[in-house]
Amino acid sequence: MPLEATMMIIDNSEYMRNGDYQPTRFDAQSDAVTTVVQTKIDSNPENTVGIMTMAGKGPEVLVTHTKDLGQILQAIHTTSSKIGGNIDIPTAIAIAQLALKHRSNKNLRQRIIVFVASPLDGPAADEKGMVKLAKKLKKNNVAIDVVCYGDGIEEPADDGRTVLKSFVESANSGDNSHIVTAEPGNRLLSDVLISSPILAGDRSASIPDDLVPGGAGDAAGASGSGNNDFEFGVDPSLDPELAMALRMSMQEAAAREAASASAASSSTVPADPTDSEEEAMLKQALALSQQDQDVDMDTSAAAAPAAPSTTAAPAPASAPTPAAAPADAMEEDDEDEDAAIARAIEMSMQQDNNNPDAK
Repeated sequence: MPLEATMMIIDNSEYMRNGDYQPTRFDAQSDAVTTVVQTKIDSNPENTVGIMTMAGKGPEVLVTHTKDLGQILQAIHTTSSKIGGNIDIPTAIAIAQLALKHRSNKNLRQRIIVFVASPLDGPAADEKGMVKLAKKLKKNNVAIDVVCYGDGIEEPADDGRTVLKSFVESANSGDNSHIVTAEPGNRLLSDVLISSPILAGDRSASIPDDLVPGGAGDAAGASGSGNNDFEFGVDPSLDPELAMALRMSMQEAAAREAASASAASSSTVPADPTDSEEEAMLKQALALSQQDQDVDMDTSAAAAPAAPSTTAAPAPASAPTPAAAPADAMEEDDEDEDAAIARAIEMSMQQDNNNPDAK
């Protein structure tokens, strides 16, 4: 959120009566000045803006350090009846720098915006003198922006450089100074200015960066690029609320689609084979554990002798006990035992017969 004191220098020379910008150059400039003042004040409530002229009888300060747009509009209206003469850019910049030096809030950074719609003449056409002035501004931490519009303001040299471009480049420090050239066309001067780097920082104070159409390309292509280049077909600089609403609506729709896709994928994804194997192993282990417990219980019951009961009635003789052996097995055991006893008696008798002395 920029915190600045801005001094605007407007062109009120005789060239401002030209109608290449509708309805005149001066009226187009007035609209652009109003846009700058409103944008600066909206970006930070502590910002102040002043305005002065640089033609007529000489540079004149009209309003210094105000937050009231009405004062600026009144000053512009008064200047509209004082159009004439030639511009004096170096003198006007020196006076504007002096006015900024005496700003009440020293925490405000200093900025000068110069509107040039007249051919350079006199000291303004001297590149060395202008570069020297630019270095002075840079030393005093004063940012400078130049809005150049109108046909034939200055012809570029063989290397493509111009006096105003060299002036701004010499004053630039950390990309705080800019030059914008607006050719006559369908776009208003205020539209070109608000979509340029001059006001990009102020606009981004209340609009996301991705909605701010900035950069030198916008200014350079001011003479023929329609609104079709903007997202959603809406220029955020003209209707930021609508552009913001459209972007938020698109983001919400994308979020809903992503949530729906995530829910659908989670319901159709097959179970992980590893999880299925682990679950089967756990079930098998649990079953084996239960079987082991049953075997241990049966073994313990079979190994432990039944405790005699003193109160229970004796079971009938004909009722077999659960632990009794089968009748056939018992009979075979009895027969074997009887046969063994019979053989033992027979052998004993044979021994007695063979040994008569034993009697």
